[in-house]
Amino acid sequence: MEKNEILAKLQDIYRDILDNDEIILEGETTADDIEEWDSLAHVQIVNEVEKQFGIKFTSYEITSWIDIADLVDCIDSKLSK
Repeated sequence: MEKNEILAKLQDIYRDILDNDEIILEGETTADDIEEWDSLAHVQIVNEVEKQFGIKFTSYEITSWIDIADLVDCIDSKLSK
């Protein structure tokens, strides 16, 4: 799966979980950029990402993400294994 495909799938997940069809994710997007993205939503997003991509994250990985690009890279590395 290409990184742009991962980003598109993530955008669908974020729009669904945060109930906002206007969200447009870019590599540099952070939680500060999206009003609805709080700590509870973050947990829901992580759970849904793991489910949709069939992967599991470590707590270290989750806390290391600074922006969406970090999440995409992490997913890409797990799918490449």
